[in-house]
Amino acid sequence: MGSFLIQGIEIKWLGHAGFEFKSDKNIFIDPFQINTQDKADVILITHSHYDHCSIQDIKKIIKPETIILTVADCQSKLSAIAHEVKSITLVKPGDKLKTSALDLEVVPAYNIGKIFHPKDQEWVGFIATLKNVRIYHAGDSDLIPEIENIKADIAILPVGGTYTMNAEEASRACQKIKPKIAIPMHYGSVAGSDADAEKFKKLCNCEVRVL
Repeated sequence: MGSFLIQGIEIKWLGHAGFEFKSDKNIFIDPFQINTQDKADVILITHSHYDHCSIQDIKKIIKPETIILTVADCQSKLSAIAHEVKSITLVKPGDKLKTSALDLEVVPAYNIGKIFHPKDQEWVGFIATLKNVRIYHAGDSDLIPEIENIKADIAILPVGGTYTMNAEEASRACQKIKPKIAIPMHYGSVAGSDADAEKFKKLCNCEVRVL
């Protein structure tokens, strides 16, 4: 786990696929097995799997003003805490939203040739824009055709294989996105290892921060 600053935004890896973006607001994505005192202004949840939509971890960071943005099949899991937050908004690929904390584009995330994340579930990744920095969190995705259309300054990509793209496929995603900085995720816990992150760094043609 680690973090770095870019244009007044602290990007912090919380482990697995979990991240926190801190500027004037605190934005969390897919918190799982986290240890933090920070409270969330916005929580983004990519899909309903236990290691991404973890009610135990979400409860650690919510406050009455928290906004949660997530996909339809997380709704029943989140119903238990709906009264404890400001709102829960359902999103799908192609949506664009604006909150006081960030501008958000919702993009597809799915598997090709694997059964774990079917396209028809309409699970997602996110492009969050804060302080004019576009940050792409791919969610649990393979190297899908839609990545050709992603424009981002920072690309956060899964590298662990098994359930998502592997290090080599993630490096090819970087060639398409052409970010200034790439960050590997989805390794060292449920799938993948530190070696996958280092392999990704070696294969990439851009700056890579292994957090």
